[in-house]
Amino acid sequence: MALGAVFLLVLLFSGLSSGLRNLLDFPQSARVALYFLTVVISYGVTSAPLDFYGGFILPHRYGMSSQSLKSWLADQAKGLILALALGTGLVVIVYLFLQEFPQTWWLLAFAIAVFVSVVLTNLAPVLILPLFFKTKPLDDSELRQRLLSLAERAQTKVRGIFEIKFSSKTSAGNAMLMGWGNTRRIIISDTMLQRYSPEEIEVVMAHELGHHRHGDVIRLIVVQSVLILLGFYLVNLVLNRAVPWLNFGGISDIAALPLLALVLAAFTVVLSPLGNAYNRHLEEAADRYSLATTKNPDAFETMLTRLTDQNLSESKPSRWVEFLFYDHPPYYKRVELANLYRKEGK
Repeated sequence: MALGAVFLLVLLFSGLSSGLRNLLDFPQSARVALYFLTVVISYGVTSAPLDFYGGFILPHRYGMSSQSLKSWLADQAKGLILALALGTGLVVIVYLFLQEFPQTWWLLAFAIAVFVSVVLTNLAPVLILPLFFKTKPLDDSELRQRLLSLAERAQTKVRGIFEIKFSSKTSAGNAMLMGWGNTRRIIISDTMLQRYSPEEIEVVMAHELGHHRHGDVIRLIVVQSVLILLGFYLVNLVLNRAVPWLNFGGISDIAALPLLALVLAAFTVVLSPLGNAYNRHLEEAADRYSLATTKNPDAFETMLTRLTDQNLSESKPSRWVEFLFYDHPPYYKRVELANLYRKEGK
């Protein structure tokens, strides 16, 4: 975070941003696209050592990764291409709005951002996930039927149950309910299928189905939409006040993009603890749903213990770490919930 902030501040106040804009003597959309690509690739080069250490060295040091350097670099390249393609398109559209609709651009940018978010949520399991992991229909017919019955009790339609090959890259375990509508599917990692009992997998998926039963996907989209709207409105206020002071050529001047990014980043950092607190509330409700549906606190607790050990998660983080960074209740609180359910019998 500090590296990104320093990079943007240097770009903004050193004259580099204006100099790059002047070098790119092209029509507005081409200038915006080339400026964005140059800045993102430059930052990628700057942060590459840190990304390599955190993304490759550390996971291998602690036995969390089995991925070769070639495979890791390929994933990084695919992620970069996706980010550049999507990011460039969005930035070009936003700056088109800034130029053509300077009074209402933030409303239009909000609308396109929400639209893209919803589309990606729907398409992620069928277009994005297969780029990084192999998936196949679950072979275990007994477990498949068990999970389909669980989904039916949760009144949630799923379009299949799939196994994802995590073991090709990591020793971590995970299970999820991905997609929305006609792309919604249950996905379980092979690293979980190999180590967990059917009862433990069932409580995991009951938790995930609890999110859909409670309408959490819609809730999160609504909350995210409100935050996106507030974020763009804040950017609008800052750009209109700061652009003349920084001698940019208006709010649609691409040289002011670092300022836009800084404002959005600061807004996200300030509000992330509140967002995490709301997520923890939703996750606790999903835990309660899992316990009430499966009536198996023992499997719930052993699943949490296995998952915490397998993923090297911290079982009892400090209160400040939990408040600032955790979007799920930590292990000890989830075990306390299972013990409470066991004690009360409900």
